[in-house]
Amino acid sequence: MTTISPIELNRWRADDKAHQLIDVREDYEVEICSMGGLHIPMNEIMERMSEISKDIPVVVHCKSGRRSEAVVAHLMRYGYQNAFSLDGGIIAWIETVEPALEKY
Repeated sequence: MTTISPIELNRWRADDKAHQLIDVREDYEVEICSMGGLHIPMNEIMERMSEISKDIPVVVHCKSGRRSEAVVAHLMRYGYQNAFSLDGGIIAWIETVEPALEKY
């Protein structure tokens, strides 16, 4: 499993490194807090794969990292070589990078 830490993702953002952020949480979770990026609920990944880039790294996140790990494993089976799961999900992001976001 390929993961990326919140600190490393924050570095990518600060350096303007090209990447696509995919949020696989449910609608009600995104309403609570968001890191930005493209929202594709986990249950819609199959029918919306055309929206996910194969040309740049893709970082997938959820609340804790479990759903995003499953999505990354799925993407890798379909040829996505640069797919990463955000280690610890948005909770870890809040704890280490952006504590102003609402933790739930």
